[in-house]
Amino acid sequence: MRLVFAGTPEVAVPALDALLASDRHEVVAVVTRPDAPAGRGRRLVASPVAERAEEAGIEVLKPARPRDPDFLARLREIAPDCCPVVAYGALLPKAALDIPAHGWVNLHFSLLPAWRGAAPVQHAILAGDEVTGASTFLIEEGLDSGPVFGVVTEEVRPTDTSGDLLTRLAFAGSGLLAATMDGIEDGSLKAVPQPAEGVSLAPKINVEDARIDWSAPALRVDRVVRGCAPAPGAWTVFRGERLKVMSAPPAPGRDGLAPGEIAAAKNSVHVGTGSHAVELQWVQPQGKKPMKAADWARGVRIAAGERLGEA
Repeated sequence: MRLVFAGTPEVAVPALDALLASDRHEVVAVVTRPDAPAGRGRRLVASPVAERAEEAGIEVLKPARPRDPDFLARLREIAPDCCPVVAYGALLPKAALDIPAHGWVNLHFSLLPAWRGAAPVQHAILAGDEVTGASTFLIEEGLDSGPVFGVVTEEVRPTDTSGDLLTRLAFAGSGLLAATMDGIEDGSLKAVPQPAEGVSLAPKINVEDARIDWSAPALRVDRVVRGCAPAPGAWTVFRGERLKVMSAPPAPGRDGLAPGEIAAAKNSVHVGTGSHAVELQWVQPQGKKPMKAADWARGVRIAAGERLGEA
């Protein structure tokens, strides 16, 4: 098939690579989000997918909006058979969905109908899911509601951050997407409607969602820290300033601390929660680089009874 691949961030690159390596399909163009400001100089930078496509000598389309008439006209000229999608980052209008004969097929990082939305991996960790995965489905106008072609499963490890899990799913999912293209091309694969039961939503995680509630149980604190890593990053307040918390696993043997109360020893820092304590391992003070929590605690000289989370 002639394919036009749509994707934007680094997590979409493995799937693009898998399709470029296929001897059954030709990626004739890529659709990605426009260049965006990045770094301290805020200069415009092409997306990772755009950079990979340019390396491969493929036409790159960067519409400000997918409903732009010039973009739709060019897509009709290219006449793709199918448009595989991974984390493109914009809603596709019906005018675009109708162009390829086999539609737009999305690789979504959950086992649909669970975790429909922008942040499926983060929500799987926040919910304590033990197994997640990736699904390929035919895009409709609803939110991740189209019929499913195939799935792969992936165990959620106890220490996984969202970044860890998403990296594994990106590579596992790339094979699924390539296999889905093969099955559509030879007619061996038919999309199956999603069940009405088991639907859950995964809206984007914002900065306020990532604020740690120290009155919650230790297990919940750990999930928030891992689920919000690397972005937007779990945080709390210490002496009126934000403190980013990068690692805080439960410490079941450490009790007797009030929620948010800090107990600093020579080589360890514990913080009380609504259940037992967590061990604060890595933090990032405002305006500084990440550091070991024990080094941070020595530098700020924790006083007896001081707490995190208090303005």
